[in-house]
Amino acid sequence: MDDTRTRIISAAMKAVREYGLEGVRIQNVSDLAGISPGALYRHFNSKDQLIEECFTYVDKQAAEIFEHLKFNPVAMVADPIGTVKSLWLPYFRFWVAHPDETVFYHRFRDSTFFPKYHETRDTSYFSSFVGMVHTFKATFPRLKTINQDLLWLHILTCTVLYAKYVVEGVLPDDQETEDTVFRLLCTGLSGYLKPEKAKKGKRIEK
Repeated sequence: MDDTRTRIISAAMKAVREYGLEGVRIQNVSDLAGISPGALYRHFNSKDQLIEECFTYVDKQAAEIFEHLKFNPVAMVADPIGTVKSLWLPYFRFWVAHPDETVFYHRFRDSTFFPKYHETRDTSYFSSFVGMVHTFKATFPRLKTINQDLLWLHILTCTVLYAKYVVEGVLPDDQETEDTVFRLLCTGLSGYLKPEKAKKGKRIEK
């Protein structure tokens, strides 16, 4: 992605944070990007296209986190909660470190625009994360009994929401916040992160 296009996307997310998703205008974005509206339209056909590409841009950045994390299936069995935290913490910290992206991401996902966009979006860039999830499910079959849409909405929405509270100053950016948020997210998982016991064969009566 060229520098001008990236600058426009960054400006758009900043504008959404300042004016809201409904209130942002192309003029706001072009002012923040330091270019004319006409120059902006040479890169994006409309405000809607720009907003959607902003979401994809941030989503890909978030997905890239899992490309660089070490994932040890053996350690996962010995310490499932610790393994989950080692994957979750860099994700949470990414959002805390990117205030404009966090507020934008939360507002877009919570908007009326998102459902239609979600129907056709490509999420193949989350392949590394999906592979980790499949490994967890294979090791801890009880995870399959949870409604998957509900599970990921819970984890994703709450993670981004709490990160938004941090960047907005509602919650402190410290170790206690990270630990508390993680405990709140994972308390409900503890009963599912147990390997299935092998079923004993039935005794044959003589």
